[in-house]
Amino acid sequence: MIVCVCRRVSDREIARHAHAGMSFDEIQFELGVATQCGRCEGCARDVVAQCGAAGAVAHIQNMSAPQPIQLANNILESKAWPSSPFCSAA
Repeated sequence: MIVCVCRRVSDREIARHAHAGMSFDEIQFELGVATQCGRCEGCARDVVAQCGAAGAVAHIQNMSAPQPIQLANNILESKAWPSSPFCSAA
């Protein structure tokens, strides 16, 4: 589902970034969500909160066996920065 119409950002994209450990502010900076009209901010924050709650529960359950930190290497580009060499010309 498209959450941010202005920037064409879906709930799946927001969730992917949130599961990678990014906060709402970081996601907002990276994707540009809730930076234009602002109508999507509540929904976007809800998606991040739901992902954060699920991540916190998983983290608490796995505290007995510490895991190495995994970087978000599956995030290749940002829609907020169209001048990136990774972005194709629109």
